[in-house]
Amino acid sequence: MKAGAPEGADDAVLPFAVEALDVRGRAVRLGPAIDTLLARHAYPDAVARVLGEAAALAILLGSSLKFEGRFQLQTKTDGAIDMIVVDFDAPDRVRAYARYDEARLPTATPPRTGELVGRGILAMTIDQGTDASRYQGVVALDGQGFEEAAHQYFRQSEQIPTRVRLAVAEEISGGRHSYRAGGLLIQFLPTSPERVRQRDLPPGDAPAGHSAPEGGEDDAWTEAKALVETVRDHELVDPSVSSERLLYRLFHERGVRVFAGLSVREECRCSRDRILRMMRNFPPGDRRDMVGDDGRIGVTCEFCSRHYDLDPAEVEAEISAASDAA
Repeated sequence: MKAGAPEGADDAVLPFAVEALDVRGRAVRLGPAIDTLLARHAYPDAVARVLGEAAALAILLGSSLKFEGRFQLQTKTDGAIDMIVVDFDAPDRVRAYARYDEARLPTATPPRTGELVGRGILAMTIDQGTDASRYQGVVALDGQGFEEAAHQYFRQSEQIPTRVRLAVAEEISGGRHSYRAGGLLIQFLPTSPERVRQRDLPPGDAPAGHSAPEGGEDDAWTEAKALVETVRDHELVDPSVSSERLLYRLFHERGVRVFAGLSVREECRCSRDRILRMMRNFPPGDRRDMVGDDGRIGVTCEFCSRHYDLDPAEVEAEISAASDAA
């Protein structure tokens, strides 16, 4: 990721450490990038807020990659929003898309994220560019939001004590409506592995006359969690409350060290060449069926809504040339 994002900047991730508590984390603050991403599809407000949360979470997790790979967050569920895909391409690009049934969206009280997403799965995939280096973790979604889903993922897959906070808000300035999003992630990473243990499920009924032992948590992690729970949604998205200022409020008594800010930008990776490579996977008959009444092949990117108008003869010639070269 590009380093050197100025203090208090939007569209930036700020890594930090609270060494006295053995905590490391990242804060993300999104302004124009998330607004552009959401505006490409003119999503209803409820959908925009859920997709904004998903994008903030994907950036918090994907920005930890130490290589130029891809982190993808994807849901498949039975809710009104039945699919979400967020791609974070290291070092600095994000794109996202949500599929929804507008007729099923609530029209009254603003619903919770879990109510809109429903039941299904949340998959998080790390892709370094080859099949051998692809890793995927899956979490069951059962009406919970993305914060709890992230906690569940780290409990069962990484076994790293983790807390996440996410927020999305609509800003009105000069008569214009725009979206902002923010997030905060902390992880307990002590040098001693014994200190990482978390409270486990009860082992079952204890024998008569004995009480079941209670698993404990490290005092440092208990304190760090309690501090993060004091964060209010508006502090994550308010342009007047920088990530640096928020971290100082939370951890100044223990001492917090911030590192160079990392820039984020909204950008799709679609292109004419990628569309042609995709079309090579279809048999010639399927490609002929794609030709419209105007004699052209039209392809619209689901992520950025960019439309590609292709001449079928040119498509076939380029696919043939590529096959001969291979």
